[in-house]
Order: sequence, then structure tokens, then C-alpha cells
Amino acid sequence: MGVPGLTMRRIADLYPGETRTDAREAFIIADAARAMPHTLRAIEGEDETIAELEMIVGSDDDLAGEATRVANRLHGLLTQIHPSPERVLGPRLQHPAVLTFLERFGSPARTRKAGRRRLVTLLRPKAPRMAERLVEEIFAALEEQTVTALGTDAAALIVPSLATSLTAVLDQRKLMAGRIEELLETHPLSKVLTSMPGVGVRTGARILIEVGDGSTFPTAGHLAAYAGLAPATRRSGPSISGEQPSRRGNKQLKRAFFLSAFAALGDPASRAYYDKKIAQGKHHTQALLCLARRRADVLFAMLRDGSFYEPQPSASVT
Repeated sequence: MGVPGLTMRRIADLYPGETRTDAREAFIIADAARAMPHTLRAIEGEDETIAELEMIVGSDDDLAGEATRVANRLHGLLTQIHPSPERVLGPRLQHPAVLTFLERFGSPARTRKAGRRRLVTLLRPKAPRMAERLVEEIFAALEEQTVTALGTDAAALIVPSLATSLTAVLDQRKLMAGRIEELLETHPLSKVLTSMPGVGVRTGARILIEVGDGSTFPTAGHLAAYAGLAPATRRSGPSISGEQPSRRGNKQLKRAFFLSAFAALGDPASRAYYDKKIAQGKHHTQALLCLARRRADVLFAMLRDGSFYEPQPSASVT
């Protein structure tokens, strides 16, 4: 017997504190078993899949945060010491070819010493179509920077180390993504979730972890409120200041819906709805939140009926 993950998170909201520790969660589960035995149910194979998914997706989230931290450190160091090369490398910082280059030749002196031909040979396996262009852009950027900044020698030691760390984190995320995909494919709702444009392996896994089969939500509105996608009305006395985005709800689920909405902008129906919100005067983030809210409604119906996503004609967008 066990407490389902979604039920567990809702029960946890009733207890003081926001920390998530093994001791606190064990106490909550034990107290729920004593005071609310109706929340317990037999653990089935699907529950085990979701439990494993939750652990691996959580670890992947930690790795994503670490990748962002190391990448930001690398961006900052390059901007401070080598601003011209950073303009070339920065937008591609997580590309394997760029990381290989920074690991091997983390300073202008080493880059010039290596020469164009050697760099192209090194980078071509990582970027067959981009290697020559990338090398030319790197050397053009080096020629632009005529001043040697203080700390260049130290940066020559730190840059390769940071690039190696970022490569290791990204490789770990690839391994995690493979396992997440394997687990997701074993769940009966996998095909339903990923049939929706913009829902990939990671977002599909997160939605499955947080929503399950959707049966705990009476309506689509309840799901949207839980995800923090339902607008909140600001009222003070007799005055109403209008509807604002909710600051409550499940932040991880909200982020999954938001990212999937952004990824779905290539879908004609999703793009038409987004463009309509932009035409109504909403800015990019507001329009994406509106699209995410609409997609939550569609997803609720898909989970309720066990049906795949069906594209809607653009004319029917409201």
C-alpha cells in the first residue's frame, strides 16, 4: 500500500513548512495513513513507473540547473576576458564542437598556435557542416580583439575546466533522457501525451508525474488551477484591478505546460491562437500562458477520454 504522488503533494500542503526531506515526507505519509486511510491504495506497476520517473526527472532537473550554472559562469568569464570570441561562441556554448574547442584551446594564444587547419580537423567530427565556418568566425573574432584583458592567463586554466564540467553534465542529461524515454514508453498514457504537439519526453514525463491519468481533477478548470494557469482576480473592497497570472499552483507543472506551449508554436492551430492573443495586445509571455491554459483544457479531455490529440482547424480558434 502507498500514497499516490499527487495525493501526497496535496496532503503535504496541509503541513507547515516547504522543505522536502525524507524525514518530513515519511512523517506525512505515516500521519496520512493514520488519519486518512482512504488515501492509501495498492501500488501497481504504473505507480512504480511513475515513482521511478519522478526520481529520474528530479535528478535531471538538478542536472539542468547545474548546466545552467556552469554555462553562465563560462559566459561571464568569456565576456570579461574574450568579449569578441564570446559573441561567436556564446550562442552555441552547449554545442559539442564549441565545448571541444574550449576544452582543448581555451585561450587566444593556444587557438592561434593551433591554426585553422588543425581546428577544422578537430571540430569536423562534432560539426560536419559548421566546422569551417565556425573556425573562420573564431579567428575573425580574435582579430577584432586587440587588447589583452587582465586575468587572461588565469582564464586559460579555468575555461577548459568549465567546458569539461559542462560537457560531463550534458552527457549525464543524455543518459537520463534515454532512461526517461524508456520508462515513459512503458506507460499506457505515453502515446496520448506525446501526441500533443510540443510535448516531448521530458515534458511528457513531468506532466505524467504531476497529473497522472487526470482522474483526480473534476474539471479542466481544476487542472488549470493546480498548474497555476488559471488567472487570479485582484479585488480590494469594491474595486477590482483585473485578472493577473496566478502565483500559486504547481510550479514544475506550470513550467512544463509553458515550455510545451512554446515548443508547439510550429503547430498551425497553436500558432493561430498565439497570434490572436498577440493581436489582442498581449505580450509574448502572456500569449504563451494563454496558449498553455488552452492546452491544459485539451490535455484534460485527452486524458479523460484516452484519446490522441486531434488538430483543430485554424478557423475554430477562439
